[in-house]
Amino acid sequence: MKIVIALLIIGLLIFVHEFGHFVVAKTCGVLVKEFSIGMGPRILKYKRKDTLYSIKLLPFGGACLMAGMDGDDDIGDRSYLSKSVWKRMAIIVAGPLFNLILAFLFSVIFISKVGYDPCIIGRVSDNSPAAEAGLMPGDQIIKVNNKKVTFYEDFYLYEYAHEGETLNITYLRDNEKYTTSIVPVYVDKNVYQMGVSIESSKTSVPVKIVDVTKDSPAQNAGIEAGDIVEAINSEKVNDYNDLLSLMEKYGEEEITVTVNRNGTLKDFKLVATKIHQQYYNKGFDLANVWVKVNPIKTIGYSFKYTGYWAKSVFTGFKMLINKKASFNDFSGPVGIVNLVGTVVEETKSDGLLTVIMNLLNFCIMISANLAVMNILPIPALDGGKFLFLVIEAVRGKPVPREKEGMVHLIGVILLFIFTLAVLFNDIRKLF
Repeated sequence: MKIVIALLIIGLLIFVHEFGHFVVAKTCGVLVKEFSIGMGPRILKYKRKDTLYSIKLLPFGGACLMAGMDGDDDIGDRSYLSKSVWKRMAIIVAGPLFNLILAFLFSVIFISKVGYDPCIIGRVSDNSPAAEAGLMPGDQIIKVNNKKVTFYEDFYLYEYAHEGETLNITYLRDNEKYTTSIVPVYVDKNVYQMGVSIESSKTSVPVKIVDVTKDSPAQNAGIEAGDIVEAINSEKVNDYNDLLSLMEKYGEEEITVTVNRNGTLKDFKLVATKIHQQYYNKGFDLANVWVKVNPIKTIGYSFKYTGYWAKSVFTGFKMLINKKASFNDFSGPVGIVNLVGTVVEETKSDGLLTVIMNLLNFCIMISANLAVMNILPIPALDGGKFLFLVIEAVRGKPVPREKEGMVHLIGVILLFIFTLAVLFNDIRKLF
C-alpha cells in the first residue's frame, strides 16, 4: 500500500509540474508534440489534435515535448524557438511555479482543517539555560537571532542549522514582547526510552501516549496509543518531567509502567532502551499545539508555510557547505516510499483523516522542494534552461545551440549519476 500511495504522490507532483509547462506553452501558441508521465516505453497513449498524451512504464519523471525546443523542427510560428525570449521564460518557469501553487493550495486545505503550529514553549527544565534566561511554559517565540519565527518548524530548522550557537530570542507572554538570550550547554550522556511519543510536554499535564514506535519496548510490552501513564514502579507520574526523571532513575532496570486505558489501570513490564546522546541542551521543549485561524489568516499562513518549505532547500545546501549535513541526508524515490510508509504507520491509529492530513503535509514539503530544486541554475533542469534565456535576453541573441546543448548533456549525465547515488543511498538505509 505504501508503494502505491508514494507512486500516486510522485505522479501527482510530476503531472502538475509538466502540466504547468503544457498550459503556458499552449497559451503561447507552441505545439506540444507529447505530454507524458513516467519514463521508458509507453503503456497507454491517446492522441488529440497534434498532441500525444501518454503514460510510460517507469513511474518517475515526465515530459512536455515541444516542437522546436531542441532546434529540430521547422514549423513556423508554432515552434518553441520562434517565440520571444520572454514567452520562453514563462514556459520554462511555469513547471516550478505550478508546483509552488500546488503546495500553497494544499497548505490552505491543511491549515484550514488542522491549523498552524506556533512556536510555543511546552516545558522548561529546572536549572537549565532556558530557566536561567527566564523562559516559561506558554511563551511564544517570534524571533531567534533576528530571524522571524512563525511556525514550530521555523525554530527547529534554525536551531538545527546553527547548533550550539547563542540564541537571542524574542517572545510573547500575555501579548507583551520580551527578549532574552540562551547559551546552549553541550550534553554527553545516556538516556533511557520506552519508545513512545506523548501529547504534550507541558508541566501539570497528564502523560498521554499518542504514538508507540514499532518493535519498541513499549509496543512489545503491550502499551498502546491513547494510554495515559499513571506511574512507574508505583511512583506517580504527573507530567513529562516526572516521566523523564523516573526513566533516568531506573535506567536499564526492568520497570512496571502503570497506564490508564479507558478508565482501567493496567501494568506492563519492560526494560527501557539505552541511547547514548550528544547534543546541545537549550533547556526547553516546544509544545505540540495547533491553532485554527479565520479564512483570511489561513491564506496568509499558507503563503508563509509554502515559503518555509521552499526556504528549507537553501538551508539544506548551506548545512551541506558547513558540513552540518551530509549526502546521507538526501532521499530519492525509494526514500519517499519509506517515508510515506512511516507517515501512514505512525498515524493510522488516529484515524483516516489524520493519515490524509499528514500525507497532505508531506505533499506540501515535496512539492515546494521540487519547485525550488528545479528552478536552481543547474544544467538540464528548468533553472539551467532559464539561465540561458536570461543570458539571451541580456546579450540580445541566444547562446549557440550546440554549446547550450553540450552543457545540458553534461548536466543530464551528472544528474543521472547523482540519481543513482541517491538510489543506492536510499536502499542502503533500509538495511
